[in-house]
Order: sequence, then C-alpha cells, then structure tokens
Amino acid sequence: MRIIKYVMLLSLLFGLTISAWIYYPQYKINKMKEESVSETINKSKLSYIDYFRKSSDRTINHLALGDSVIRGYGASEEEGLVSRFSVQLEGQIGKQVDFKNEGINGITSAKLNELIQSGNFDSEIKEADIITLNIGGNDVLRMVKKQDIYSAFKAFDSLQKTFSENLSGITTRIAELNPSATILFLELYNPMPADHEFYSLADKLLPKWNLKIYETAKKTPSTIVVQTTKVINSENPDFLSNDGVHPNPAGYSAISEQMLEQFKNQAKPDAVLANSKN
Repeated sequence: MRIIKYVMLLSLLFGLTISAWIYYPQYKINKMKEESVSETINKSKLSYIDYFRKSSDRTINHLALGDSVIRGYGASEEEGLVSRFSVQLEGQIGKQVDFKNEGINGITSAKLNELIQSGNFDSEIKEADIITLNIGGNDVLRMVKKQDIYSAFKAFDSLQKTFSENLSGITTRIAELNPSATILFLELYNPMPADHEFYSLADKLLPKWNLKIYETAKKTPSTIVVQTTKVINSENPDFLSNDGVHPNPAGYSAISEQMLEQFKNQAKPDAVLANSKN
C-alpha cells in the first residue's frame, strides 16, 4: 500500500509540475497585460499616440529590425508591416513618419545581437523615435529543421535561454544608444492550423517563449509588446500567405492595426515623458 501511495504522490507532483510549466507563463503574460491596461486608465498619463502627436518633433523616425516579418516577406513594400504602420501612424498624429526597414530574411536572435553589438545599426538607432523588433521565430525553425520535433521540444528550455540572453543584449545596447526611443516587440505567433498534429504542443510552448519577451520589455522603459497572437492565429487563416508561416498583406495590415490600437490605449511611462522634456 505504501508503494502505491508513494507512486500516486509522485504522479500527482509530476502532474502539478507539468501544469505549472505549461500554464504559468500564460498566467504571467495575462498579468502583465492587465498592468499595462490599468496604467492607461489614469487619464493624467499620455498615450503613445498623444505623446507623438504633442511632440515638438516635426518628423518621427521609425526603425524596424528583425526577421522576414519585419522585411515584409510575401508582400510588396507598401503592403508590408513597417510601411503600413508608419503610414497609418502618420495619419493618426498628423506628422511625417520616416521609416527604415532593416529586416533580414532568416535572421536569428544571435545574429541580430551580433550585428547590433558590432555597431552596424548605431546611427539608425540613435536617430530613431520608434524601434520595432521581431526576432526569435528563426531560432525555433532552425532547431526544428536540424532535429525532429520531439528532440527540439527537449532542447526548448536551452534554446529559450539563449534567445532571452540575445534579446537582453539587443535591448540593453539600444537603451545605451537611445534611452528615449519607444520600442515595440512583436509576440511570436503560432501559424499552424488547429488540426495540425503539433498545433497543441506549439500552443503550449508559445507562452513560455513570449513570456521572455514580456519580461525583457518590463525591464526596458517605454516599451510595448504588440499582441500579435490576437490577430495571427488559427482562427484567422486568411491572414497567412501560401507558405503557411508568414502574414500576407491582410495579415500585415491586421498586425499594424493592433500596433496602433495599443499605441492609442497604452500610456507612455512618466519617467520617459519627464526625461524627454529635459
């Protein structure tokens, strides 16, 4: 009987550990989202839209760094995310928004960190008022291509740790070069259809990955995590291109609308507002 009880106890503990490993990241993300919304409720704070609208700058500079989603793979330049958001923001704030798209197809977080630490984008970062970042998807894709999906699953924590270190290095360097810039991180999304054999597994791992983005953003002043997963998901298959991975023009438009929505409804931190007036 003691052996049976012992086995049952171990099984229960194992189940609780697995549940915590899977569901805790999403809980943490939801808490962080709630905090960002509650900050905006205070009407004494400026939203990001109002901040740029009231800024004395006549032109807003938008720099975009990252992978093929930033590059706009699968769409023309005018239909890509960076161009769409810049043009739409221009209409919202009544000012010219100049953008520079430095997206690189296939780039990993390690390579982007290397380029930034080497000073490749120093001048662009220093001049930017807004910096949009999307990175990490290729870290996962390369791992899966090198191994089978189950081996990649086992290596997930190590891969995630490396990604987190790279993202921290990227944001630290940006903050050193331009502490007043507004940074937009894009969540990593799951492009698989709901009936895909690995959809459920990917959907459980995704919050763990995105939590690292939220945690990095929380340490970085004036940062928004764009809730890409609200618009690019299994419920909106029409937002994906024929390759089943990248957004199509409609998908890029949907992400841009989400970016603007958060610009309207999230407050720019007081500390950054105070610094910008000095």
